[in-house]
Amino acid sequence: MTRIFRYFSIFILMLGTLSTLIAQEEIVDEISAIVGNNIILKSEIEAQYFQYRMQEGIKGSETTVKCSMMEDFLYQKLLLNQAEVDSIEVSDSEVELSMDQRLRYFISQFGSEEKLEEFYDKSILEIKEEMRELVREQMMVEEVQRNITTDVSITPSEVRSFYRKLPEDSIPYINAQVEVAQIVKYPPVSIEQKLLIKEKLKNIRERIISGESFKALAILYSEDPGSAKKGGELGFHGRGELYPEFEAVAFKLKKGEVSEILETKAGFHIIELLERRGDYVNVRHILLRVKPTPQDLVDAKNYLDSIADLIEKDSITFVSAVQKYSDDPNKNNAGMIINPATGATKWDAEELDPQMFFVIDKLEVGEISKPVLYENEEGKQAYRILRLETRTKPHRANMREDYNALQEWALNRKKQNEIDRWIKEKIYDAYIRIDEEFWDCKFTYDWFKADLE
Repeated sequence: MTRIFRYFSIFILMLGTLSTLIAQEEIVDEISAIVGNNIILKSEIEAQYFQYRMQEGIKGSETTVKCSMMEDFLYQKLLLNQAEVDSIEVSDSEVELSMDQRLRYFISQFGSEEKLEEFYDKSILEIKEEMRELVREQMMVEEVQRNITTDVSITPSEVRSFYRKLPEDSIPYINAQVEVAQIVKYPPVSIEQKLLIKEKLKNIRERIISGESFKALAILYSEDPGSAKKGGELGFHGRGELYPEFEAVAFKLKKGEVSEILETKAGFHIIELLERRGDYVNVRHILLRVKPTPQDLVDAKNYLDSIADLIEKDSITFVSAVQKYSDDPNKNNAGMIINPATGATKWDAEELDPQMFFVIDKLEVGEISKPVLYENEEGKQAYRILRLETRTKPHRANMREDYNALQEWALNRKKQNEIDRWIKEKIYDAYIRIDEEFWDCKFTYDWFKADLE
């Protein structure tokens, strides 16, 4: 049973469930297990089971599912017990930052802060209050898990051995994948355009200084889609997480102070400091982007048309054109587009954005596209030529095409073995008691033997 990285991610989706569960089923809370100084409540098992039933449907009997959940809880509490033994601490500012990061993710999944609050019938502040200790404990648990596997590495011979030992029907199935390279051309932005944007932002700043609400003006004018609807608020961020120019200004502001206009890759900003906690700041900002004119875009497209013509006539290779003409930051990597989820160059077809997929799907390997308009992660418009480098069909993993994936699987297997060894050792070092309701569970690890010691 593979448990690597399966331990409690954080039960965000349980928030709001517990009170509902108690109200609906009138559960009288009981202690279902104890690991060291940490308890596992019956309500925790029931709440997680309730959420699982609502989201996934029932896969397996109730008893089997709850036994699996109990073992997950036991593992988490064993890690937490070790964190306490090792005196691992997490600062309040680190917890606050982690909560903000998690909330931003879940807000993006729900679509808005209001929808998240409506779903759980709690304010963001109430959700954060309920999250705080759960997040602190999880961060301590993650640190112990990292310590267990930090020295685990894998050699090429171990990867080959791992692959040879896989039963044929257990060799993982690989989806259709592609590798894509690009030549990018950003339209030049005129000084006049920049001056117009700065003047507009200057007028907005003057209105704020004169007493108008920064929050209201951010909602009206900011071109940052992620924060505008929240009045420009970004939540807590630590050093190294923001644009360097933005960060340099944000950390110098006093609470309530509004910055002068500053420029980053995203555009022009003004910032208001809401709160600072050590090396973390929470700010509002208003972003105005500098947009190319329609003629600028046409010029960029025509420029790439001429490059594509040279490539198709074999007057220059694609790789040389990337080096000589592309504005892509990855031009030194032959223009290969990196998959941010894996850090590699291969993409499952469904991972590509629909616009790119539509273009790539019509290309043969080695063929280039016509210049196509796109918007980068900073919201800047540009044109690019795409070239399909490789395309694989769905297949069983093999060493030639899928070494990196097999390496990762082999490494995770080795880490899992190290975790197994650690659990079998530590399971006897901690005080463990399990309620008789779970005595018939077929656990992966021998928790009951530890219980009887």
